[in-house]
Amino acid sequence: MSPSSLWRDSSERQVTCIACGETLSREDAREYDKYGDRWDRDGKEFEYLCKPCHRECCTQNRDGLEETLMAADAGRTDRKTFLRRFCSRAADDIERN
Repeated sequence: MSPSSLWRDSSERQVTCIACGETLSREDAREYDKYGDRWDRDGKEFEYLCKPCHRECCTQNRDGLEETLMAADAGRTDRKTFLRRFCSRAADDIERN
């Protein structure tokens, strides 16, 4: 397989936006690396954002974000439960600081 066909196969793949749930072509998505190091690609599977959700992302410090998401059961519980847990943990973090 030539390098150009490898790229084409990847760009035709369908991915899901982790923010809104939209399914779109990989070509129309932006990579999201939950560890904040998208340049180190060894052994990683990236998640994706659609362009509108990517534009809404802030560039605030993400220290502790992954731990808060995991503690709130991101991706493992329904949206309402996740949001309640996440907001509660975020409020606790604000009070501690």
